[in-house]
Amino acid sequence: MSSRVRVTILSAVSFLILFTVLTAARAQNAATGAVVNAQPERPAITRLIIVSLKDRRLALVENGQVKALYPVAIGKSSTPSPTGTFTIATHVINPTYYHHGKVIPPGPENPVGNRWMGLSVSGYGIHGTNIPRSIGRAASHGCIRMGRRDLERLFAQVRVGDTVEIVGQRDEQTVAIFGGQAVPQSAFGAAPVLTARALPEASPANHATVTVAMAAIPAGQ
Repeated sequence: MSSRVRVTILSAVSFLILFTVLTAARAQNAATGAVVNAQPERPAITRLIIVSLKDRRLALVENGQVKALYPVAIGKSSTPSPTGTFTIATHVINPTYYHHGKVIPPGPENPVGNRWMGLSVSGYGIHGTNIPRSIGRAASHGCIRMGRRDLERLFAQVRVGDTVEIVGQRDEQTVAIFGGQAVPQSAFGAAPVLTARALPEASPANHATVTVAMAAIPAGQ
């Protein structure tokens, strides 16, 4: 065998060996990269706000776990809070309050405080108050009032579309969260009649407007 043929054969063998090694290395790197780049999907957070009118407290529940409990003010007997399942429809920082031509800009005199979470039931929301001593009482015109610090904490944790349940009587769920004693289903009275209606809410923004229409009483407080 001539030296030229021998060199050609050796070159071909070397090329095949190099090609095999490179191919194997690329396959290994690709597999390693796939493992490194694969990120486990984060489970979606399901948020639920539960307001117990009997307990005058609000619970934030995430994925079935109670994350926080807050005292609230609820509607008084003449202007009760609505009961049922709703959603957060608007999420507003520093709302301006309009009522019968009276304009109250953001600030300490604003009756809805510095945060407004409008509900999908017209005229009602979860908000602050300029009467902090009312927290824990049946004192509002149907809305759910919160103290400023509690409101800001809750506002930061919820989003438009989150579910809000306002419960008029204690049941197994509210007893498990807030304590107390459940009321038999047969003892439940009729749901309160809504007493206020609101014009369409402003779009969420850092400085937005809460415009309220009256049905004999001021809503949104």
